[in-house]
Amino acid sequence: MRQTMLLDQHKACGAKLVDFHGWLLPLQYKGILQEHNHTRTKCSVFDCSHMGQFLIKTRKAIATFDQLVFSDMVGLPPGRGRYSSILNEYAGIIDDIVAFRLSRDELFVVTNAGPLDRVAQTIQSYVPKAVDLSEQTSKIDVQGPESFEVLSRMGFEELAPLRFFGCLQTTWRGRKIIVARAGYTGELGYEFYVPHALAAALWEALLEQKSVKPAGLGARDTLRLEMGYTLYGQDVDESTTTLEAAMGRFIYWGRGFIGRDALCVRQQMHDYKVRAGIRAEGRRAPRAKQEVYRDDEPVGVVTSGTYGPSVGCGIGMAYVPKDLAEPGVQLAVGPKRVRVETAAFPFYKRGTFRMNTSQ
Repeated sequence: MRQTMLLDQHKACGAKLVDFHGWLLPLQYKGILQEHNHTRTKCSVFDCSHMGQFLIKTRKAIATFDQLVFSDMVGLPPGRGRYSSILNEYAGIIDDIVAFRLSRDELFVVTNAGPLDRVAQTIQSYVPKAVDLSEQTSKIDVQGPESFEVLSRMGFEELAPLRFFGCLQTTWRGRKIIVARAGYTGELGYEFYVPHALAAALWEALLEQKSVKPAGLGARDTLRLEMGYTLYGQDVDESTTTLEAAMGRFIYWGRGFIGRDALCVRQQMHDYKVRAGIRAEGRRAPRAKQEVYRDDEPVGVVTSGTYGPSVGCGIGMAYVPKDLAEPGVQLAVGPKRVRVETAAFPFYKRGTFRMNTSQ
């Protein structure tokens, strides 16, 4: 099983370690609920070093990569990031990604761990000179409403002007690093991409700060579900199109890309299921793979579900017919027919991810 550079630090913090796509990662330290609430109110650090990173250099190479994804990477300004997905010819999602334009000639692409081998093969077959930085880079996420306050005390005042999905290159302890204002929690947060040699020092420096605690995969999952963020391999995969995943608003239709024709055909159809939020009346949560019922007839399936600590009820995602995906539709899930209602994303609406830090 693969390990990040922070395994010793996780053990020292009392982490419960689990297998996540072949990586030994912390599920929790003191408890999922405690870590969830700390992230919503203070500042938590997450080890996300299992994720992949690629550097694409030259505007010509960026234009070639642009054909692999549904978002406009050519028009992405330096210092900004954008969500997208790499698609196959049938518009299935090979992986969802985030790309940051470091300069006019550099695009930094962040991918998931599960499909990393397939993603690397796809990127490098189209952009042979793309540099796979995954084996050289550690990713540490700093998340929570106090994250900028923490980082400014550590000397990162230059992050103040960054808006949501902004990025910059800087140095820390004499080494170049990349910092993006982004995250998977719905709170103000920053993603640090650092050489492996800096990972332990940065992690320990963060934990020395007042109000900072480590958080694991368990809290990361409850936090992202409250925001309606998808998990690749569970909520979306190669059998899912962007339209079915309810992410059509991200598609830039103004140029050609792999899978565009299939998406156009799909867009004209009205018989496919789409991802919808579902909210229970009480604490009982929908669970992945449970069937969804309308008047006792199966109409869909749950892909993710949990108790939402910040919203006080069970929440989840399910694929249901389009006419049942609008908010307010009464449904039931599972063998006990737990009553749920479709709801708009996000479930949690008080996140600080767009907080103004430049004042």
